[in-house]
Order: sequence, then structure tokens, then C-alpha cells
Amino acid sequence: MSSFKIFDIAGSGMNAQNLRMNLVASNLANVDAVSSSIGDTYRSRQPVFKAVFDRANPGNPATGVHMAGVVESPAPLTREYAPDHALADADGYIYRPNVNVVEEMANMISASRAYQNNVELVNATRQMLTATINLGR
Repeated sequence: MSSFKIFDIAGSGMNAQNLRMNLVASNLANVDAVSSSIGDTYRSRQPVFKAVFDRANPGNPATGVHMAGVVESPAPLTREYAPDHALADADGYIYRPNVNVVEEMANMISASRAYQNNVELVNATRQMLTATINLGR
């Protein structure tokens, strides 16, 4: 494998983790959203990643990762009795998202560390290539 391919793989990993962080931020931003119906209530969103393979060389290992899509969490929404709330339905209930703050914080830390690992990989590869070039001087 070419040393330059490492930059492509690490770059795709950083891009994937950036997209993951954006979803975590969206989930945390909507943690206190309230709705008057189940259908309009925000649901936690999670990324689905997929390995990218070199189609020209089927025997080659994965050459990166990309986000294949986003899925909504199947966890139940929180139904809360609040008859005085402006968005309460006819029975006096409001609906809150199924966002778990602790889980989202763990996802944020994991995505941040994975991003940082890819940055360190790029820097280490750059230093090794620079050292190799300097050997010829």
C-alpha cells in the first residue's frame, strides 16, 4: 500500500467522525424539545458507517469509510403529564425526545478521540515521509 493512501484513509476517518460529532450536537441541542404529538417529536439520530473498498482491486483492503446513512433511535419517547403547558395535547400530555444525554456525551468523547487518533496518524506519517526525504540529502 502506498504511504500516500494513509492520508486518504485517515481523511475519510476524520470526515466520518466530524459527521458523527454533528449528529451528537444535533441530539444534544434537541434534548429539551417538546411536542404535542408523537409524530412531531424529535428522535435521537445515529450515524451508520460503511467501509469503502477499492473497486479496481477487489483484493485490496478497505480504503476508507463513509457515512452510509442516519437512523433514528427506536427507543420510546418520554410522555409527560403537563396540562398547563402550551403544547399539551387534549389529554394534557407533552412528548419529549428519546435523547439520552449520558449516551450522547459518551458518543461525543468517542468521536473526538477517534478524530484525534486520525490526526496523530496523519502527523506521524508526514514526519516519517519527511525523514525519508531527508535521508537522501
